[in-house]
Amino acid sequence: MNETIGIVGLGLIGGSMARAYKLAGWSVLGADLDQTTLGYAVIANIINRPLDDTNISKCDVLMLALYPQATITWLQNNASKIPSTCTVIDLCGTKKSVCEAGFALAKEHGFLFVGGHPMAGTQFSGIKYSRSNLFKGAPMVIVPPVYDDIALLDRIKKLLAPAGFGQISVTTAEKHDRMIAFTSQLAHVVSNAYIKSPTAAQHGGFSAGSYKDMTRVAWLNEEMWTQLFIENSDALTDELDVLIQSLTQYRNSIASHDADTLKSLLRDGRIAKETIDGNGAKK
Repeated sequence: MNETIGIVGLGLIGGSMARAYKLAGWSVLGADLDQTTLGYAVIANIINRPLDDTNISKCDVLMLALYPQATITWLQNNASKIPSTCTVIDLCGTKKSVCEAGFALAKEHGFLFVGGHPMAGTQFSGIKYSRSNLFKGAPMVIVPPVYDDIALLDRIKKLLAPAGFGQISVTTAEKHDRMIAFTSQLAHVVSNAYIKSPTAAQHGGFSAGSYKDMTRVAWLNEEMWTQLFIENSDALTDELDVLIQSLTQYRNSIASHDADTLKSLLRDGRIAKETIDGNGAKK
């Protein structure tokens, strides 16, 4: 008997999950508020059929590829319909509020809820950019309800196998949000702010890899990232404060022509990068 996955939200992430699981032989049910997106998913054979109240009970796995608050609302409205044999995995970019709601509702209604964050994507959004290999070799972070149940973790990893993740990390919702504030959210804020320089409009012929690296994620979905930033406000604000303090030191040493201080700041940054990357620091 084929295994069945239901995917709620058929954008870049949900659509790519649908393609990956269908390619692996699963029966894929999908739901999306945008009827054009849902219709395209059916016509393009990305999903087998729409997910609704009549077939949600058939799902072995449910993946929620929505914004955090929409995920919580969907769970509140549908938890009573989810079978006890089903594993629900959210795919949000923040975990604390979603996991708090998910764990409570799962305990009340008898299914398994697992927080999840696939560390993959592009600057583009929407099902038309989805692809079956988006997650191939990428890291996946999971937040299970317990951390010392090896059988449970093995079950989750097997259920995620069709996506093709290269590494699965287990953490808490709090640690996830603290780390993601630095590794992802801060980078998006900096990139988005950097491109606002008046000089940016004149960069043609003067830019190469550094400019492309710095500006890649400035092209973002502002609705989604606004919610993620607000959801993780405390951790992201802390990271921004550290960065602003550091930038102020660089700015002041450059403005005052303080070469010794500037060289020291640059050396410290270079050594930090080498050390963190495991290459050892130059003396």
